[in-house]
Amino acid sequence: MKWIAVATPPFAAIEQFDQVMEQLGGEPEGLEARYVGTTADGLRVVTLWESKAHADRFFAERLGPALAKVLAPEPAGRPEVLGIEVARSYVREPVA
Repeated sequence: MKWIAVATPPFAAIEQFDQVMEQLGGEPEGLEARYVGTTADGLRVVTLWESKAHADRFFAERLGPALAKVLAPEPAGRPEVLGIEVARSYVREPVA
């Protein structure tokens, strides 16, 4: 089942987000879409995954090391993540 993760990273600048993405060395398996923007409370990253297992694997195995490289020597902390199991979806289809 598809999974949405809404994350608040342990930094506020979009430039730091770009640096973290460079450290990842390519898109993670199972990632279907990513949206990044700024709110009054800071940066948010919204991702759509093939499954919760794909998201969990990415957060556990790839994101932590990338954050450490970009934010070192300061402790990065973990992003706050709200997970949502997709119950209904809509995707606009282009007209041919």
